[in-house]
Formats: sequence, C-alpha cells, structure tokens
Amino acid sequence: MTTGGEERPGAAEVEAARLVLERMGVTPADLLGAAERGTPAPTFAEYVPKVSAAVSPGTRRVYSSYWNRIEMHWGQRRLDEPTALEIKQLAEHIRTQALTRRNARGGRSSAEHLIAAMRCLYNHAVADEIIAEPDNPARRVPKPRRLPSTRRGLPDTGLEEINRVAASTGNDPALDTLLLRLHTETACRRGGALALRPQDLDPEQCLISLLEKGDTVRWQPVSPTLMRHLQAHAEERGAAAEGGQLLRYRTGRPITRRRYDHLWTRLGTHLPWVATQQISIHWLRHTTLTWVERNFSYAVARAFAGHTDSGGDTGTTTTYVRANLEEIAAALAALTGEPHPLAPAMPPALRGDT
Repeated sequence: MTTGGEERPGAAEVEAARLVLERMGVTPADLLGAAERGTPAPTFAEYVPKVSAAVSPGTRRVYSSYWNRIEMHWGQRRLDEPTALEIKQLAEHIRTQALTRRNARGGRSSAEHLIAAMRCLYNHAVADEIIAEPDNPARRVPKPRRLPSTRRGLPDTGLEEINRVAASTGNDPALDTLLLRLHTETACRRGGALALRPQDLDPEQCLISLLEKGDTVRWQPVSPTLMRHLQAHAEERGAAAEGGQLLRYRTGRPITRRRYDHLWTRLGTHLPWVATQQISIHWLRHTTLTWVERNFSYAVARAFAGHTDSGGDTGTTTTYVRANLEEIAAALAALTGEPHPLAPAMPPALRGDT
C-alpha cells in the first residue's frame, strides 16, 4: 500500500529496524532528540554575557558576581550539560566559599543567589528555545530555606543617637543627616534614594517619585521640611542645573552605595551597639513601617512600604483594603508632627494635644 506516492515500510522492515537500533543501544527517543537539537547549545561563557546585557541594571548588579563564578567553573560547558545535582553541588561549593562576616548565616544567601542566577540564565535559555522547559535543571534545585531576619525597628533613643552622631561627625554631616531623614520619613530602599532625581520632586504636594525594587514606581509623601532640604541640596550641589542623580557630594559627584557603607562604619565606631548588631539603612525601613503599622493599620503600612498586591503571603482581602495616598500622608504627618498638603487634619491625640 502506498500513500502520496511513497511506499511505507511493512511490519517486517519496522521490526528489523527496531532490532538493529536495540543492538546499537539507540532508542527512537534518541533519534528524535538528535533531530530536535540541531545546533549545539551555547556554552556558559557564550551565553552569560548575552543574558547580562538583557536584564535590568538591578538584576545585573545582584547576579553578576554569581554569573562570573559560573563562568569560572563551567565556562566551556554547554547549557544542556549540567544536571540538577551538579547545580546543587556548585551552590554548596559557593556556600562554603562565602566570606565570613559578623552577620553571616552560613553562606545561605550565597547559595540562594547562585541558584537564582542559574534560574535566570535557564529561563532565558527556555525562552530562546535552546532547551525545553522540562529539561530545565535549575528549576529542580530548591533554594535554601530563609532564616527569619534579625532586623527590627529601632527605639526612639537609638534613632536619636544615630542622628546626633551623624550630624556631629564625618566630612559631610549635611548629606548624612539628609539621607537618614529621607529613609526615616519614606521607608524607602537604598536603591530608591540613589535613583532620586530633581524632576522626581513635587514641591506643591510634597511628594517624591521613588523608583525601587522590580522597577516599581510610586509617589511617596514627604514633610515640607524634607522637601525644602531636598530642593536646597539639588540647587547647592548642581543636580538642579545638570539633572541626573539628586544626592551628591559637595564636589557635585553623585553618591554611591559606598556612602552608606562609610556612614554606618563611622556610626559603629562612635556607637558600639550599631557595629555589634550590624545596623544598616534598612533598619530605618523596619523602624518606620513598624511605627506606622502599630499606630495606623497593616494596610497603611503595606502601602507606605510600596509593597504590591502580588505577594504570596497575603490574603485576598488586601485587594479590597488598600490604603490611599491621603492615608499614607496622614501617617507621615503624625510621624513627623508636620501638616501635609494631602493629609486630613490630624486627630488631637496624634498631634499631642491634651
């Protein structure tokens, strides 16, 4: 019997072919896989730079050191070669090589970031159809379980001490106290402060636009006092005229993350408890958000933090009880003791009236 002019093999021919393949140790799946593969998968050394150029600057900053290590260990290996077990072994190796710091947790973060960096690479490889999703080895490697954070809100006395030392020491107290007030009032992340530009200030409504984690953008209320200082800083240090990053050194050069490192190292020298507990700028975020949650509500604290509604640890109810900008402004007004253009009048209890 023929179909389309071609004679199909009979049962005897098929059985003969099966026996030949069986003796050769080749399965039909092997033949199909060879046909599908075609072009060999790229090596890690070839593919990592392509992925690095495609991701956001924030993702590149977090993963670049881990991609460098992957290249160092597996640069000449092809993406379809490593197994899930080998990725887990590499993560454990990176974990043992992690720097030992006072706040270290056994290299868990290094192992977690290595696996995340691998998943990012393989997600792009799947999208490029270099490998099939079922063959993605990185997704079968679990990340280490995260331990509870040791960060917490600071007491008022601790926050006062930090601000006092920052204002009386160092080579640029005006910059350091501005940083501390900005993070205390807005609970913003370090990346949000560094991305702030003069055009992100809305003096009329006392709002600043924050570009933060995951490329999220939000308008955050600030006090009139902080707004005046941000504007003055931009004028005095050249940002208002030149544009670009707002926070700068006296020379007009934009600050980097190193300024935060130097600030907390200096504070730790004068305040031993800061060094002992490894206090950082992120503790101010904990401090402010804890205060907002205790004095207002979880919904207001969540909105104040700029958290989205996509988190897996929240209930469906958060979709319906989201706080608005006016409620955030009211919380800020109570926190700073200053009226805010968007906030309703504060209750006497929060104003301190008796």
